[in-house]
Amino acid sequence: MKLPGHRNHKLKNCYYFAPEINSIMLHLITTPKDPLITFVKDDPVRPEIPVEFRVKDNRFIATLLVDDQPAAMVCISLHDFVPRTVEDLEQTSQEPTVAAFYTIWSYKPGSGAELLKRVLPELKAKHPTLTTFVTLSPKTEMAKRFHIKNGAVVFRENPDTVNYDYSSQR
Repeated sequence: MKLPGHRNHKLKNCYYFAPEINSIMLHLITTPKDPLITFVKDDPVRPEIPVEFRVKDNRFIATLLVDDQPAAMVCISLHDFVPRTVEDLEQTSQEPTVAAFYTIWSYKPGSGAELLKRVLPELKAKHPTLTTFVTLSPKTEMAKRFHIKNGAVVFRENPDTVNYDYSSQR
């Protein structure tokens, strides 16, 4: 699907990277009116979370675009504590110290890892109070393999989730 306006380069919340390597861009979705919000329907991890919840109160979605097409997406919530449950995501903070990645999916191999690698420094630049970057992952072997392979360490095991820590990846 070709998205309208992506060659315009005047989109809000867009960051362009490495123009010499295809067209790679990190795009932050902060409103339900963003045309990329329709791709949330593909979330295999937490499909039950409504779109509106994902983009309000210090919650947003980072999208890695390659040649104007979504390659990977991650939903992020900002807090002053490390969330243990999906319900904890409702308690965001105006002076956050923790970025929680609570769902990630990709359309191209390796894109999820690339998205995390690119989004960490952008979050730190945009929110200088952030010191901790963790996931709120399901307790699955797939999540464990993905996060450990990409440099995270187990921060904490909760009854239904695992927090993987990417803080050293900054």
